[in-house]
Amino acid sequence: MSDQILQDLERRELKTDIPDFGPGDTVSVHVRIVEGGKERIQVFKGTVMGRSGRGMRASFTVRKIGAGAIGVERVFPLHSPSIAKIDVDKRGDVRRAKIYYLRDRVGKAARVKEKVKKA
Repeated sequence: MSDQILQDLERRELKTDIPDFGPGDTVSVHVRIVEGGKERIQVFKGTVMGRSGRGMRASFTVRKIGAGAIGVERVFPLHSPSIAKIDVDKRGDVRRAKIYYLRDRVGKAARVKEKVKKA
């Protein structure tokens, strides 16, 4: 009985405007940030390292190269109200579900091949 109530609650809270994306894709995550009484949107753009979980517990990791060639990774809950929107900028062509090997690579070696659309 209580499992059914939890499932219904989860189903109502799930976001429906999430694009299809996966590891290797370059995404822009628009995050709501509240500072004091003001709210603003900050964009975190990087490569998706992997996705994990299902339903309300789903999350994804995005890695970008910050100032001074320092890698910055953030884990975002997929259905979080703090995420305003997710834009897929490029589709990556990778063979793995988790591309953690990019952590050891620097510069051009850290690039992901772009997926080519077939005509």
